Amino acid sequence: MSEGKNFSRRRRGGMRFRPSGNQQRRPAAQEARAAAQTDATSGNESLFDKSRQQEIERAQNVAAGLPAEGMPKTNDGEATIEAHSKRDYREPHLDTPAEVKEEFKPIEIQEQPKGIVDAIKMAAQKVIKKVQRLIKPVKRVHKEVIINAESLETRVAVLEEGKLEEFTIERNTEERLVGSIYKGRVRNLEDGLKAAFVDIGFEKNAFLHYWDIVPSNFDSGVEVVEREDRRRPEKPKITQRDIPRVYPPGSDIIVQVTKGPIGTKGPRITTNLVLPGRYLVLLPNSDKSGISRKIENQEERQRLKRILRELTIPEGMGVIMRTVGEGQQKRYFVRDLALLLEEWRMVQEKIKGGASPSCVFQEPDLIERTVRDFLTEEVERIVIDSSAAHERIKDIIGRISKRSLSKVKLYTESQPVFDRFNITKQLENTFSRQVHLKSGGYIVIDETEALVAIDVNTGRHKSGRDQEQTILKVNLEAADEICRQLRLRNMGGLIVLDFIDMKGRRDQQNVYQRIKDGLRRDKAKTHILPISQLGLMEMTRQRHSESVRSAVYDDCPYCKGRGKVKSAITMSVEIQRKLAEIMKKRTRDESDFQLKIVVHPTVLSRLNTEDKQLINEMEKRYYGKLLFRSDTALHAEEFRIINGVTNEELARA
Repeated sequence: MSEGKNFSRRRRGGMRFRPSGNQQRRPAAQEARAAAQTDATSGNESLFDKSRQQEIERAQNVAAGLPAEGMPKTNDGEATIEAHSKRDYREPHLDTPAEVKEEFKPIEIQEQPKGIVDAIKMAAQKVIKKVQRLIKPVKRVHKEVIINAESLETRVAVLEEGKLEEFTIERNTEERLVGSIYKGRVRNLEDGLKAAFVDIGFEKNAFLHYWDIVPSNFDSGVEVVEREDRRRPEKPKITQRDIPRVYPPGSDIIVQVTKGPIGTKGPRITTNLVLPGRYLVLLPNSDKSGISRKIENQEERQRLKRILRELTIPEGMGVIMRTVGEGQQKRYFVRDLALLLEEWRMVQEKIKGGASPSCVFQEPDLIERTVRDFLTEEVERIVIDSSAAHERIKDIIGRISKRSLSKVKLYTESQPVFDRFNITKQLENTFSRQVHLKSGGYIVIDETEALVAIDVNTGRHKSGRDQEQTILKVNLEAADEICRQLRLRNMGGLIVLDFIDMKGRRDQQNVYQRIKDGLRRDKAKTHILPISQLGLMEMTRQRHSESVRSAVYDDCPYCKGRGKVKSAITMSVEIQRKLAEIMKKRTRDESDFQLKIVVHPTVLSRLNTEDKQLINEMEKRYYGKLLFRSDTALHAEEFRIINGVTNEELARA
């Protein structure tokens, strides 16, 4: 999804940080805190208070049976300390202020004359742009979309100059939750959590915070556009106090899923519905309209605002102009609005006739979302290896833009399409813990329960006369790769970036700006802070479903996700400790006493070599005989101790 859900409560926690250039100097800790809690980035918009997001997170954690502040961070913190224990702790750069100032150049917006003069000027500008392209051609990026459609899953990869930039996977056996609209039933209200639990037809009830019930404002990614010709009826707005009266337990409620179930948490839902289209996003329950701030050209923004004010939108509804609408003619928006209104009419019919709980609108599958979100002028071709999906894509594109039909190609070769375009190899390199950079450096990515830690290292790139320039080059290259990895892996939550230490404040600002520029193309909401005095950069990234790693990989049955197993010497110590305990309990008599110990071959090798003398001494000390056998079917951390005379199992681990 792109701008379509930008205004939902869940997504507001990830607003992009925009430090002001007019701030006075304050102590570093106060400066970073004040920058993170800035309440406004534009004059006429009220942004989402971050304390609400923290309140919602705490309530959702308590509802899921977790601590209010989330999973304990001590384990992850210890792992981070261990990873950095091999080098000295860095000292804070107390001589460097944490303040970051940006240069803002004022943009002059000239009033455009209306009528025939305006039309002539726009036509002249188009001619000038074409002439400029002929004189100085704009460098085009070869962008293509590769789709692998199979019976169990569908994979979509976006390549730019042959390099994997976007990757999405969807299992056909799993129901599409995020973006779907349900007619649910309120099961209970928790005033202490300020949340309602709604039955939408799944095993676990969905979580609906009170802040997701009251009407919401747009976030910083959307600029509000006032429509002068509209007469807005004064409607009493619902408040948190009204929720128990309006939605008592047992009442029906129409909700949309904004975040799928992750771990022990159920789905997250909202009553602020959105229906995304090709160029517009319909807001059935909001009378506000807006335009995406990602459209930066001011003349184009003014043109789109005029089109938006001319659209015939039903009372009580609003729309958001998506980024892909830049440069499009008015007729495309009119047609898109008509399709969205028809779709909403069908949803309303299902709401009236359907029982609760039931699904009244399901988010389109990955193929349809790909056409909707990725088919732009920059895409040169779409390659797909399924004839049925190929015909379906052509049918979808034919309803949007017939001239784009020539971009769709059917792949019929015997070699898998992802192998043919070198995507498989890139995926293997992408999802490894260590990702190498062209300069010889590398980044290490560790996903934990509480946060994602990314460490940047110079690796082989240690040569060069100017060490500061070498460090800056590696950090800039790592910044580009980190932004790419966040998109590919769909990592979210709290993310800590540990760049190589830079002394110069200008170098730190360059790396910070490179990260901000790289995150602009990310569809997920992000919030980033400057490099701190400890040399760390902190950011958050919203995620509406589990990461790609969680979808593709299961925890190892051997190590249970730890990534480590006990060593052979550790197992030898545990076995000897257990043997001593059993043999000490034995009553002394003249009967034979034999113990048979079954272990993993690697442990047996240790017992028969380095620890053989210790085993012999144990036999003499406790007057018993120890027989060791190996079993390849055993876990490396598993062993069994059996009475050699009675075959009774005495211990198992």
